[in-house]
Amino acid sequence: MMFHIDIAPHTLHFKQPAGTSRGVYRTRKTWFVTFSSPQKPGVVGVGECAPLPNLSCDDLPNYEQCLRQACQRFCETGVINHDELSPYPSIRFGLETALWQWQRDGHANLSQTPFARGEMGIPINGLVWMGTFEEMAMRIEEKLNQGFRCVKLKIGAIDFDRELQLLKDIRATFSPRQVELRVDANGAFAPAEALSKLEKLAPLDLHSIEQPIAKGLWNEMADLCKRSPLPIALDEELIGTNTLADKEELLDTIAPQYLVLKPSLHGGIRGTNEWISLAEDRKIGSWITSALESNVGLNAIAHLAAEAYGPQIAMPQGLGTGQLFTDNIDMPLQIKGDCLWFLPNS
Repeated sequence: MMFHIDIAPHTLHFKQPAGTSRGVYRTRKTWFVTFSSPQKPGVVGVGECAPLPNLSCDDLPNYEQCLRQACQRFCETGVINHDELSPYPSIRFGLETALWQWQRDGHANLSQTPFARGEMGIPINGLVWMGTFEEMAMRIEEKLNQGFRCVKLKIGAIDFDRELQLLKDIRATFSPRQVELRVDANGAFAPAEALSKLEKLAPLDLHSIEQPIAKGLWNEMADLCKRSPLPIALDEELIGTNTLADKEELLDTIAPQYLVLKPSLHGGIRGTNEWISLAEDRKIGSWITSALESNVGLNAIAHLAAEAYGPQIAMPQGLGTGQLFTDNIDMPLQIKGDCLWFLPNS
């Protein structure tokens, strides 16, 4: 089967600087791959390849060269070599989603789900980036006023006691039944102090904390998951763990309560589904989130979540990033209240 692929780099610009414990994002570099074939004249499939700087395992100086080589091999064979692309999850994700859309005759409704038919929305969390105490308090109030019942806060950049006070202020006003709170430390806590910080956070009835300590410290993380009074979700820990055997070893060693799955970082569509299956076998919960892709990637991730978790998605997903950029790509996605909706007729 003959395919032609166009590759177009693109830079997205954040409306406001996005702060994490690793630094501040102001722009986002991404690549769009567009599939076409004489077999379906006029039909294209578009995928997004978007490694995160200083985080993705395929954030490489020669990334575009690797992408072009992968596209060339696909054009020669007509199939995605998943084993060969396992070290390049963002490339794998872009090729998978471009092929997915092409197979769907170029339509943006990638799945055959109630979400794709516009019959239901996917519950999502509101995301509050790091900032000063005052900035974060204002952003939390905005999310609550917008109707979000689950709010995720990035922590670890300002003084911990100030962050703790911010969370206490929220809990003084909103019960856990009214607002679910998640926090994401992005590995900011030192292992020696992590447990004491989790013990201070636990009385606030948080849903979970993502990646409290840096990745790669399996024994320390396993001990923390065993002793923590607060459920722990792994995120960065999963990056670069690509084979089935390595995934099983990681989950069996650390035994976390949750996984936070980003297809661009954690193995594309196939890799994400593999993580979900392994987690379910071990009674580990999971949810899917974007990794600051444009709406092209976000749309694919939303349809993946709708397929992976079925029509009754109870746990809020991390899919509220479509409004972060000044120059995002138009897609039939809309946030209504605390849900992401696909608009099939727009």
